[in-house]
This record gives sequence, structure tokens and C-alpha cells, in this order.
Amino acid sequence: MKKILLFSVFTALLFGCNMNPSKEERIQKLETELQKSLKKINELEKNIELKQTNKTIKRENNIDLGGFSVSLNVKNLNVSKEFYENLGFVQLGGDLAKNYLIMKNKNSVIGLFQGMFDGNILTFNPGWDENGKETDTFVDIRKIQQELKSKGINIGTEIKKDTSGPASFMTTDPDGNVILIDQHR
Repeated sequence: MKKILLFSVFTALLFGCNMNPSKEERIQKLETELQKSLKKINELEKNIELKQTNKTIKRENNIDLGGFSVSLNVKNLNVSKEFYENLGFVQLGGDLAKNYLIMKNKNSVIGLFQGMFDGNILTFNPGWDENGKETDTFVDIRKIQQELKSKGINIGTEIKKDTSGPASFMTTDPDGNVILIDQHR
């Protein structure tokens, strides 16, 4: 395509040179225009390649983990609830009597858990959105498990492949942060 375009431009300019008494001047101008056209074509080709590369990267890194929240280990659930309400969070779910609350502020979701685990946990919920509502489609946790394992990520206790429905597994990032993948459906 590039050759056809250049040939067409070159032919048109040569035809114009034959009509101009100063052929050398026209040929010089033609060469300059051809160099400019080649440069523009090369830039366009690079932009197209970059866009295609970016699309490929996005597709390769597209593991849908579902809704995201931070699960916090708290010392006193009532005190923490009041603190986060002062930050604009409202209770979305959970139960004080069961020692946990799910709090939300716009798209930010946190879980407050008293006495259930050590440290804080990054939590992903396949099949749920950030409102704890079921999504139309989702990637089953077993497929996520398989994908992460294929990338060499240690997922701890494995979910049996021949099962379905609710399940969870945990992994730890290189800095020791615990990540919980927790499917409720």
C-alpha cells in the first residue's frame, strides 16, 4: 500500500515536471515532498502498531476479579464503625452481632472485621459488583485460580476443579499483603 501511494505521488509530480520549464527545480521539490510523505507514513504505521500492541496488552491482562474491597482487622467494631461513618461511609451489609460490617462511600468499599483474622486483606468477589449485587456475567473462581497458577502464583489451598458455586482462596503479594478471592455464588 505504501509503495502504491508513493508511486502515485511520484507519477503525479513527474507529470507536473514535464509541464514546467524548470524540471530540475520540480524534481528537487518532488524529492522533498516524497521524503515528507514517507516520514508521515512511517509515523502512522508506528501509531497503528502501538495501538495494536496496547489492545493486545489489555486483552492479556484482563482477569475480572469482581468487586473490590479492603477487609480491615479492627479492635473495636463500634468505634471503627463510627470513625468510618464520620468519613462518609454508610453500612452496606454485615451484622454487629456477628462482628463484621461492610461499609461503602460511593465506589469505595471496606469491610470491618473484629477478631476474625490477623492483619488487613485485599478482597475480590467474582460475580459481585461494588454494591454486593450479582453481575450478569463473571469469571468463575476456578478459572481465576487456573489462570493465576499458570502464571506461577502460589494460591495456597486449591479449590477442586470439578466443583461449582461459592468458594475462596488466598494468595500473598511479594510484600506480604494477603489477597482473598471470595466467590459467593
